[in-house]
Amino acid sequence: MENKIVIGLTGQIACGKGVIKKYLMESYGASDYRFSTILRDLLKRLHLESTRENLINISTILRQNFGDDLLANAMAEDIKNDEATFMVIDGIRRLADIKFLKDVPGFKLVRIVANEKLRHERVVSRNENSGDDQKTFADFLQDQQQETEIQIPEVMTTADYEIVNESSMDDLKKEIDNIVADIKKHNA
Repeated sequence: MENKIVIGLTGQIACGKGVIKKYLMESYGASDYRFSTILRDLLKRLHLESTRENLINISTILRQNFGDDLLANAMAEDIKNDEATFMVIDGIRRLADIKFLKDVPGFKLVRIVANEKLRHERVVSRNENSGDDQKTFADFLQDQQQETEIQIPEVMTTADYEIVNESSMDDLKKEIDNIVADIKKHNA
């Protein structure tokens, strides 16, 4: 059986994690994993709305009562039991998120970087959340200080690979393809 490839993506707001995940899924058939999936499943089961506030609240309650690494342990077990050979995990935000994932065979952490001005422009232009199109640069910088974002720079220092996402989509795809080729070479 082919060795598994498990790519975890980490990076600050609007660095390109979602674009990279989508490319890995479309080009390599990667299965999609997100920490928020577990939280959304719980909210759905409890008949609560999947708002950002509810996701943060249930995450905080779980981590405070069962440990910071609860979701990472669940994610690592799900990945180990998945028969897929290529998986991508979007949005690794905390050191506890990689505690168990680092022990998963084939796991590699990729940090995505882009300058703050460019990331701010992306937030405003994509208008993913209500009011993003009106977000000032100061607001954007403040968003990076939220509890959900504060550990990302430290997590990024533990990455196996780096993608600088400040150029064209073609350049980004080449960087991704080079990383996948290197991982496959070392997994052989």
